[in-house]
Amino acid sequence: MSAPTAPVSADPVRSPTPLPELDTPHPAPGAWARLERLDEVLAVLALALMVLVPLVELAARPLLGAGVENASVLVQHLGLVMTMAGALAAERHGHLTSLGSSLAQRGGSRLQAWASGTADLGAAAICALLALASGQFVLSEVDAPLQLAYGIPVWWVQAFMPLGFGLLSLKLALRLPRRHGWIHAWALLLPLLAFALGLRFEEALPPLGLGVAAVALLLLLGSPVFAVLGALALLLFWSDGLPLASVPLSHYQITVNPSLPALPLYTLAGLVMARSGAAERLSRLFVAAFGGGVRGSVVATALLCSGFTAFTGGSGVTILALGGLLLPLLLKAGYPERRGIGLVTSASALGVLLAPSVPLILYAVLARVPIADMFLAGLLPALLMVAVLLLLGGFLRRDAGAPAAPAEPPGSVVRAAWAARWELAAPLVALGSLGGGLATPVESAALTAAYALFTQALVHRELRAAAVGRLLLDAAQIIGGVLLILGMALALTNFMVDAGIPDRAVEWVQSAVPNRHVFLLLLCLFLFPAAALMEIYAAIVVLVPLLLPLVKAYGIDPIHFGVLFLAAMEVGFLCPPAGMNIYFASAMFRKSIQTVAVSVLPAMGAIFVGTLLIAMVPALSTALPGLMR
Repeated sequence: MSAPTAPVSADPVRSPTPLPELDTPHPAPGAWARLERLDEVLAVLALALMVLVPLVELAARPLLGAGVENASVLVQHLGLVMTMAGALAAERHGHLTSLGSSLAQRGGSRLQAWASGTADLGAAAICALLALASGQFVLSEVDAPLQLAYGIPVWWVQAFMPLGFGLLSLKLALRLPRRHGWIHAWALLLPLLAFALGLRFEEALPPLGLGVAAVALLLLLGSPVFAVLGALALLLFWSDGLPLASVPLSHYQITVNPSLPALPLYTLAGLVMARSGAAERLSRLFVAAFGGGVRGSVVATALLCSGFTAFTGGSGVTILALGGLLLPLLLKAGYPERRGIGLVTSASALGVLLAPSVPLILYAVLARVPIADMFLAGLLPALLMVAVLLLLGGFLRRDAGAPAAPAEPPGSVVRAAWAARWELAAPLVALGSLGGGLATPVESAALTAAYALFTQALVHRELRAAAVGRLLLDAAQIIGGVLLILGMALALTNFMVDAGIPDRAVEWVQSAVPNRHVFLLLLCLFLFPAAALMEIYAAIVVLVPLLLPLVKAYGIDPIHFGVLFLAAMEVGFLCPPAGMNIYFASAMFRKSIQTVAVSVLPAMGAIFVGTLLIAMVPALSTALPGLMR
């Protein structure tokens, strides 16, 4: 996301700086520019149908017994279309995730140009091989008699994979001529060469060591993470004599998982809240409810940031949406600036455990535990983490000379609650429809997204039609890029599982660490650096399938492990190189990365203590799900 350009206001009553939208370059008008942006139209249309189809099914089921034919499977495959089209749009706008700080940012301009060009061309070659493997997968499905709905063959939708990877390959290769002139148009031959070599030498075993070294170099040069993971998966399957189609098969499996459409739908709902005045209305309510002053403002900030992150699906979005409101409010109450920056930055990481957090849903999908159980399991640990952050992080400490809390005007809480009544009802819509058995997880997510659009666009009239279209596109870009990473990471994980690596790990760890509590401590110590080095979605998809057999062998409940895992991942938002909160806060508050990093050090220690408490007291995670059963 682009860094905010407006200065932070010192007046908490004024409207907040608008949350920046994903950068959108404006191509030159013409037929080619309109054709090039068809992926945006397709991504928006697919996501809009993912909202509409479950709503039609939800409304028609009580009346007619059924609504849209094969609705759930149709929505799952719309997710595949949205993923590939959204990833193409994300490439155009520069939002395919790469390593935070790459070699392409070092040295002089010539060296940077060489590094970025190599990274792009390497990624283009990898995408060409993924297009080849996807094409082989689709050809194997053509003769299958499976139909999606209304007579549409499933392979028609699966064909978006080779088409999408092929276009990504072309677009990545085109970056070189566009940057340096058409004299470099030879770069377009590289994807074709990679495709031809893959087709010609598929039976030959590649040099694994050299290939891994080349992939590691591409990662350091700034190639997208999905391409690096995809290349590793292709190399491993290829070197083992297995069909390359196994990689797109994994991507297809994760993308059309029955629960996965909830991810883009909740992301859309969160973006709607973040791009409207919902953040300001909720801020006023929380501050009024906790009485203002230093401690009231601190508690309100911590609770609001964690709750907002649960809905937006990204702690960085919370910093951008609420930072311009909450930091001036804390400063006005007499709170030190550095500590205020640390509070907003760290509290925004704590929403991972609160429903309907996207990582919470993703863990439930991969671990095959009920989403409703994970929603309940995260509630008490989330409150514990907020309490630990405030107490052990030193954020409740009041400095000498700080002004006393001003008296709240009579009725201010009631007025603020009335103003935010539509936002307060959003969690009830999400959790009530799911917990009450009225809707499936995907239908509940669609209902939440529709409710957010209805309240902010029609009730508050804060979003015009163009803004709604932009929100749909931004959500598709975010999830499209994430699901590419997940698909490639799952392929890599599947190879390791098939190779028996988790089983060997279980035997070795149990022989070395027979004590369950010592294992939990070592697990926490392992997860913290992993969180700092890996993007949270890639960490979930790569590590959870590998660690789950191990924790089960120690008799640890998968729900307990999921809460523990996600709690440990929260520190990853605050620690470079994967600590995106630090970069967002640095841009939002116009402070150096070093200043922000120092401000969150007490919070990192507090989160570590909170994670240990969650690890050692399983009832914090399992009591509520067990009670509801």
